[in-house]
Amino acid sequence: MTGLAIFDFDGTLVDSQHAIQACMEAAFAAENLPAPTLQQTHRIIGLPLAQCMARLSPDSDEAGVTRLVQAYSNAFQSLRLRPGFIEPLFDGALEALDALASAGWTLGIATGKNRRGLDAVLGSHGLHPRFATLQTADCAPGKPNPTMIFQAMEEAGFGPENTVMIGDTVFDMAMARNAKVRGLGVSWGYHADDELIEHGAERVLANFAELLPALAR
Repeated sequence: MTGLAIFDFDGTLVDSQHAIQACMEAAFAAENLPAPTLQQTHRIIGLPLAQCMARLSPDSDEAGVTRLVQAYSNAFQSLRLRPGFIEPLFDGALEALDALASAGWTLGIATGKNRRGLDAVLGSHGLHPRFATLQTADCAPGKPNPTMIFQAMEEAGFGPENTVMIGDTVFDMAMARNAKVRGLGVSWGYHADDELIEHGAERVLANFAELLPALAR
C-alpha cells in the first residue's frame, strides 16, 4: 500500500530546537520579559507562533503578543543571515524520504512554521522537489485543527484511508485523529511517547528505519 505521507517539520524532520529557543530568548528580552525555558518551549513547538506566545506569556495582552511575534520573527531573520547557520536534519531523515519516494509514496509537510520560514529551511537542504504539498501556518488554522491535512489530501489527490501524519507532538497526533487519518509518532522530537499514544498515535517510531515498515502495515 502507498499513499500520502505528511510530515511535521520542526522536531520530526529538522532539529530546530536550539534555533527556536535562541529566538524565543531574544523576543522575550526585547519585551523585558523572562524567557521561557527550553522545556517550556518544547511544549508549544508546532503551534502557530501567536498561540505559542500567548501560552508562554499568559499575562501579555493582544498587543504584547503581537510584539513578541514580531520580535521572534526579526530574531529568526537575523539568525538565518549568520554565516554557517543551518537547522540540521535528524539522522536518517533524508534516507527515509528517499526510501518512501522509491516505494511510491507521495510526500507532504504540515507545519506550524510560516511559508517563508519553511522555504528557507527546505532551500538550505535542497528538499523542495521532494514534497508534493506544503501546508503552513499562514495558509490554514493551526494544529490540531485538521484543515492542513484536508488541504494536503486535496492538493495531492488522496483520501484519508491512504494518508498518514508523522510527527513528534501531541498537536500532530490530535490533528491526525481530527482528520481521521493514521498518526505515527516519533520518539526523537519534543513530546513524550506516552503523550503521543494518548493523543492518537498508532505507534511511536524509535528511528527513521522503522518508518517504511510501519507504513506498509
